[in-house]
Amino acid sequence: VQLQASGGGLVQAGGSLRLSCAASGNIYTINAMGWYRQAPGKRRELVADTTSAGSANYADSVKGRFTISRDNAKNTVYLQMNSLKPEDTADYYCNAKGATNWNLGMDYWGKGTLVTVSS
Repeated sequence: VQLQASGGGLVQAGGSLRLSCAASGNIYTINAMGWYRQAPGKRRELVADTTSAGSANYADSVKGRFTISRDNAKNTVYLQMNSLKPEDTADYYCNAKGATNWNLGMDYWGKGTLVTVSS
């Protein structure tokens, strides 16, 4: 499974960005897809994820501001980020989780895309 993320950039506080992540390869072997982020000097943390059935999970810090969505026909997951804050500045990583007998529990990662929020 390969993940190609895009959409990062520089935005002022209060602004919006949308990240996209397209999955390719053995996509039938994955279920949950989502986004993690890692700020300098901090651990990587879950931002939001969603299953193929559409259920979503969010970090408390982004609830009400970020929305994750998924287009199963395009094998793409999106993260709409509104009301951005300087503390949202981080490298954002797309993630997919294996769901078959041979890759259950395996994490697939895309390259990070940098989001910088200026105050």
